[in-house]
Amino acid sequence: MDTPTTEFDAVAAVIQLYFDGLHHSDTARLRRVFHPLARYYCATDGTLLHLSMDEYFPVVDQRPSPASRGLVRSDRLLAIEFAGPVTAFVKAECSIAPKDFIDLLTLVKLDGRWQIVAKVFHYTLDAAG
Repeated sequence: MDTPTTEFDAVAAVIQLYFDGLHHSDTARLRRVFHPLARYYCATDGTLLHLSMDEYFPVVDQRPSPASRGLVRSDRLLAIEFAGPVTAFVKAECSIAPKDFIDLLTLVKLDGRWQIVAKVFHYTLDAAG
């Protein structure tokens, strides 16, 4: 992998690893992009789902990966915004059938590397789901 040349590139590289981790249900990759104290939130069904990484990673470990199911990747980085030199916001989309997700990710730069500290998302069921 090339060394990122800008902070934008560095954040984009983290998001690519995030997408790879989701597509392969690979928590080793996801542990590299999420801060250990990161939080995971969703309220699509009208109740607040909130998980720590210790609660979220076992869910990922137990689901068949989209890659193993032969699903085509549809992840896209939609936007990166910076609130300062160590704070960034990412909007991304991806699918893990039968759900299509919009992810809002907050990242901070600690010890020289960008890490996701919050994942807030909404999902819809895809046409086949």
